[in-house]
Amino acid sequence: MIDTGLVDRTVLVTGAGRGIGAAIARAFAAQGARVAAHYLPAAAPAPDGVRWEHETPPVEEVDALVGGLDGAVAVAADLAAPDAAGHLFDRVEERLGPVDVLVNNAAHCESPDTADTLTAEGLGRHYRVNAIAPALLTAELARRARATDPPCVVNISTDAARAFPGQIGYGTSKAALEAFTRAAALELAPRGIRVNAVAPGPVQTGWMDSGLVEQVRDLVPLGRVGEPEDVADAVVFLASHQARWITGQVLQVAGGHAL
Repeated sequence: MIDTGLVDRTVLVTGAGRGIGAAIARAFAAQGARVAAHYLPAAAPAPDGVRWEHETPPVEEVDALVGGLDGAVAVAADLAAPDAAGHLFDRVEERLGPVDVLVNNAAHCESPDTADTLTAEGLGRHYRVNAIAPALLTAELARRARATDPPCVVNISTDAARAFPGQIGYGTSKAALEAFTRAAALELAPRGIRVNAVAPGPVQTGWMDSGLVEQVRDLVPLGRVGEPEDVADAVVFLASHQARWITGQVLQVAGGHAL
């Protein structure tokens, strides 16, 4: 048996209400960690002509998730707010103690998001949640880090961050997150803080119907679409003792998609 070194560690997972985030929360809880499951309390209505491509889970769904995990708590915050990072860490520390692992999973995605439909407001919404919030949360983690027991960070990107036609704001904001991952890894390494990222391929979280699953499956060399647990297992590895000498990396978890 492999000891991941995660027992009694405090893990903050953003965007943990459902899908990949919920799977990550469950995976850490299975390792004996204390999990703070962050969620967006209420999404603002989309502007005219814009569609949110992500769902905000009801509070009851988040409560059901944490209710099934030993030592887990739910924490609400709007990560687009400039002061969200400090307030979120305060609430987690009050309930679970200092954060040992930060998983920046929360994301904003909207459509249309093409070169012809770009607006400053749409780009701002993407970047505030997908790039700026993870950077501010990582900075807050570093400020609060204990020198004798440094924490680590795992960012969730996408395997299409290198080029994402049709989702320009989303794809480029995730590319910025990968660039931040490398920069923060180098800057924080002298303090023992590791920063890595996972870039999932097409993962079934309810957004693909059976026909689309068949189409996507043909594009994946390993012959199937991803499941949230595929990503969660990779995140746990990067946070574990086994990855203690790994930092600044973007791990593709995509079945060979987009190689």
